[in-house]
Amino acid sequence: MHYARLGASRIAGAGGRNPLAVIAATLVIGAATGAAVQSAEVNALRAELASQDTQLEDTRRAAQREVNALAARLGELQAQANRLNALGDRLTRVAQLGDGEFDFNSPVGIGGHGPAGDMAAGELRDGIAGVDLEFDAAGGQLSVLEMLLFNRELDRNAVPSRSPVAASYITSGFGRRADPFGRGAAWHKGIDFSARTGDTVMAVADGVISYSGVRSGYGNVVEIDHGNGYVTRYAHNSRNVVQVGDLVRSGQKVARAGSTGRSTGAHVHFEVWENGRVVNPRKFLGNHG
Repeated sequence: MHYARLGASRIAGAGGRNPLAVIAATLVIGAATGAAVQSAEVNALRAELASQDTQLEDTRRAAQREVNALAARLGELQAQANRLNALGDRLTRVAQLGDGEFDFNSPVGIGGHGPAGDMAAGELRDGIAGVDLEFDAAGGQLSVLEMLLFNRELDRNAVPSRSPVAASYITSGFGRRADPFGRGAAWHKGIDFSARTGDTVMAVADGVISYSGVRSGYGNVVEIDHGNGYVTRYAHNSRNVVQVGDLVRSGQKVARAGSTGRSTGAHVHFEVWENGRVVNPRKFLGNHG
């Protein structure tokens, strides 16, 4: 504007002298004014572009933070999926399901058709949250199932279900029989298994040793409390190898066979007590009927 006023004064001064000079001066003043306007517009555009660049960078950083957050959630879901797969595989073995009935390593078959479009970030977040809830529910259900199967396994392992001596056979059954010492009839509280002195005597189920010592007529005796109303007794041992309070598993050695007490020779006398009442062990031994 300063230039415009100066130019105007010069034009007024030259007006009485030369018309061409006035026209030239006017053109010069107009060009200078236009250049100043263009420079201001360029500066404004540059400032607007710089602001847009800042906004784009902020948007890019926000989008990257969103992607990083979704990646972290994806990692958590992958960890949950691995846990559920491991749990499901373990339950398959515990439940003794048929081979191939539940294969947690094979891909899941899915399909569909129709138009597809871009998924919004909010929709993706909602989908991940839904999967997270489903994983939590499935994990809780599988954990309950695992506990039930584990308890069932414990109950099964705590029931007498095997022979106390390997590769043996029954030499005397349960119930009324002729007394082996020639004193008429007698009631036999258990069954006798053929054995040689020193043969391994095994627990027929999981339990805790409730007695290990000598009983009249039985010689060296081991008794196991299985915690479910069942108690088993192993008698005439040459030596007991467990003590009261020991935890034993099915098939674990508890004694060595012998002929102590009232016995005619080496064997294993085996009894089963159910809720304080002696019962026939045959029904628990499967292959020894």
